[in-house]
Amino acid sequence: MIVQAIRSDLLKINGKGLWFLTFLAPVGLIAMQGLNYGLRYDYMIKAYADDPWGGLLNNILMFVPIALLMGITILSSMLANVEHHTSAWKQLLALPISRYAVFGSKFAIVALLLAVASIVLALGAFGLGLLLGFDAADFPLTDAIKLAAYPYLASWTLLTPVLWMCVTYRNQSLPITIGIVAALISVFPLSEWVPTNWPLASYKAENGETFVLAGLIIGLAILLPAAVHFNRKDVN
Repeated sequence: MIVQAIRSDLLKINGKGLWFLTFLAPVGLIAMQGLNYGLRYDYMIKAYADDPWGGLLNNILMFVPIALLMGITILSSMLANVEHHTSAWKQLLALPISRYAVFGSKFAIVALLLAVASIVLALGAFGLGLLLGFDAADFPLTDAIKLAAYPYLASWTLLTPVLWMCVTYRNQSLPITIGIVAALISVFPLSEWVPTNWPLASYKAENGETFVLAGLIIGLAILLPAAVHFNRKDVN
């Protein structure tokens, strides 16, 4: 049942700009680093002479948390507004399909889009490194996979509650405000145990896997009451 709901949602988001934003964010981050290296090429190459690939990945990483959290907010709101703007919730929920499947499908779609963006980012980092003249044989594949996966999974702590609010309430001001504030906070060096810092800590901290697991566990733990609440609440 949830597979059918996911297929339906994938069709609905065609032409709505969600796929465009999914690719725009990672391409934009790569382009920004390309400009950074282009303007300061000699300095950057000298600064990271011992590990040019590591330097590139770390420069990209600094903008990943804010991009992820903003992506969660924007994609969740846009996906929910596909139903809100057309007043299609009543028709959708009148179909012989579980509300749990409907909510699970929305979660799966946003998670899929973010995963695609993360993969594109890692591939873009590799491509940029080649353009900068880095040796492909030295490419740190493990670190690139971590860059794509760890911050993404650690951000699930915010993904679930923001999506929950977006699909439940027609007025998107609260979830958008929370998402923007969380994204802005993520750039400040607060405690590693502040959830908004988990995407960055998941890659940089020695115990990064702890933050990945925490993000997954808490995100999935919130998913259950969110689905129960969505199942019981009238959606306008």
